[in-house]
Amino acid sequence: MKKVVIGGGGHNALVAACYLAKAGLDVTILEKGKVGGATVSQRVFPEYDARLSRYAYLIALLPDKIKKDLDIKTKTLSRSVASFTPTFRNGRDLGLLINSEIGDKTSQDFQEVTGGEGELKSWQNFYTEVLHFAQLVAPTMLEKLPTRSELRNKVNHAIWEDLIERPLGEALDRRFKDDLVKGIVLTDGLIGTFTSAYEMPANVCFIYHLVGNGVGEWKVPEGGMGSLVKELTEKAIQLGVKIKENCEVLEINNLENGYEIITSSGRYETEYFLANFAPQILSKLMGTKPPQSLDGAQIKINMLLKKLPRLKSGEDPALAFAGTFHFDEEYSNFEKAYLQAKEGNIPDFIPAEMYCHTLTDPTILSNELIEKGFHTLTLFGMHLPAYLFEKDNESAKKEVKEKLLKQLNRYLVDPIEDCLALASDGTLCIEVKSPLDIEQDVALPRGNIFHKDLSMPFREDGTPPSWGVETQFKNIFLCGAGAVRGGGVSGIPGHNAAQAVLETLRNLINA
Repeated sequence: MKKVVIGGGGHNALVAACYLAKAGLDVTILEKGKVGGATVSQRVFPEYDARLSRYAYLIALLPDKIKKDLDIKTKTLSRSVASFTPTFRNGRDLGLLINSEIGDKTSQDFQEVTGGEGELKSWQNFYTEVLHFAQLVAPTMLEKLPTRSELRNKVNHAIWEDLIERPLGEALDRRFKDDLVKGIVLTDGLIGTFTSAYEMPANVCFIYHLVGNGVGEWKVPEGGMGSLVKELTEKAIQLGVKIKENCEVLEINNLENGYEIITSSGRYETEYFLANFAPQILSKLMGTKPPQSLDGAQIKINMLLKKLPRLKSGEDPALAFAGTFHFDEEYSNFEKAYLQAKEGNIPDFIPAEMYCHTLTDPTILSNELIEKGFHTLTLFGMHLPAYLFEKDNESAKKEVKEKLLKQLNRYLVDPIEDCLALASDGTLCIEVKSPLDIEQDVALPRGNIFHKDLSMPFREDGTPPSWGVETQFKNIFLCGAGAVRGGGVSGIPGHNAAQAVLETLRNLINA
């Protein structure tokens, strides 16, 4: 029986392990801590029974095929609202509420905020084309990488040019006029990516956020992100996968027909190795020069609320916070914030978005907390690269937190501090994670949630066929976010790494 060892125990490792074990291989997962990686649910505030999705918190990219193949039962719940964005215009507090299905409310808000019907029509036209792109590209994510020409021949010319050939900012400048609307569109190109609207990394990030499962809908995992990990772990064990926790990979050495894996708790030999950690870590273990990539550029703030705050716009908080709540994400502010951070300064106004898990799925709270009206709130601040925190991480986090809460309070009747639950020592139930903290906690280099720079979901014409998981090392494959088409809670690199192993084995048999 052929052996496969997987280093790292995130959700992609579990997906890969399940596929390989189903195919009859001997699979072992080595995890330096507890399985789950960034896809864990944790009791962040120990005095309260609330299990937060601490790092990764939404699912959009997990293909139905993987769920069907592995019989994954974890439910993902649609949010009643796509997004809400408060704004102040013409001396009035307003808000733009966008439902997944455009109705009267969204039409009225577009009219009131933008002063006409043009931006809504532009929005509908653009996202109709994006959906067309997503529906054509999504099925290829679980196949060998198509060539640029193969994918180009599938896709409408206009949207291909906008997403692949020219900077995203150029398309948004041409298609939209309103600064706020342009910013809401752009946000999917900047989540976790430190770049300008006029640089191509924004395009790649946008594609990955909108192509998810062919529909681009981001859903809430029922029971928290940890419920998916729990189910995958149970399935892996049932299939015979051996999971070794508190077992850190320290060294990988070449053997005549495979590799020796030296860990903190023993030695393993294997013919195939899958890296469910960043390519930078793999390079270090193999004694080669690690690849360079951009810093992670986000701050993660987890909060436990005793009540939802009221909004100056008058919008129902149960609607406003149910989807993605944007603030200070105007198009112009994104660019200004990027340039300020690039110069080494915390932006004057940090673009940010957040959502309330418990408005869609209250099951992560105890019955007592539900009855008391408690909620969780997760804030994601952008254009905050890791180097801004290097001199003094704690002081920089404090400054960013205070600035973000002050920004948020401009749109609230009730200051957010008054809505936060209190620990017994009087401290507020709020947790701040900088890119450096994220690197320390879940081994994402420089806090980069994609491990390294994202790549387009195709290979260039004339390059060898590839699953997008191959490395320079024979029979060593990436199965994490650092693979092509990695990133997010998708299982895609896990599936593709497993297929690369199985293809290698088939080629050996047929040789």
